[in-house]
Amino acid sequence: MFAIPLGDDGAELTPLAPWQADEFLAHIDRGRDFIGAHVGLPDIVTDLDSARAHLTRYADRAARDAGYLYGIRVDGLLVGGVLFVHFDATAGTAEAGCWVEPAYAGRGLVTRACRAIIDWAVERRGIHRVEWQVSPLNTPSIAVARRLGMTKEGVLRENYPYRGKRNDTEIWSVLAPEWRAAKEA
Repeated sequence: MFAIPLGDDGAELTPLAPWQADEFLAHIDRGRDFIGAHVGLPDIVTDLDSARAHLTRYADRAARDAGYLYGIRVDGLLVGGVLFVHFDATAGTAEAGCWVEPAYAGRGLVTRACRAIIDWAVERRGIHRVEWQVSPLNTPSIAVARRLGMTKEGVLRENYPYRGKRNDTEIWSVLAPEWRAAKEA
């Protein structure tokens, strides 16, 4: 398995696979309330079977080149993740996302991990547009979108039913020429 260093602080990006379901579930359990404030992952991953099923769905997506899931590790401990929820190399579009445990929030891990996967998508795979969908209340995730050079395109009003309430979704994106220009600046 590969690991991409994310800096000098022991952080790295690694793939997540179904055989890591125990570790993945333990990670989600450590951050369940924090992660679940804006992201539905803790509602999907509730036990070992559902953790394995979620990781298997992404392994299947990766095999079809339709989505990817990576773990953020610090000194070997799984503390967060980034993903391409959707990945369409033919259309040149992808949707990125993220989550992190509360003890590791605010360290720049998610931004560094997202930079790594977006750079791969744009430079190696020819993705032209990377989209970011986020709750307007999720200010840390919006800050990541801004640090990634994304532009807010609009708001989908009450499009996302979550825990018994209809929520808005902000749409942010970065285009390949913008990504490249920001790297050169």
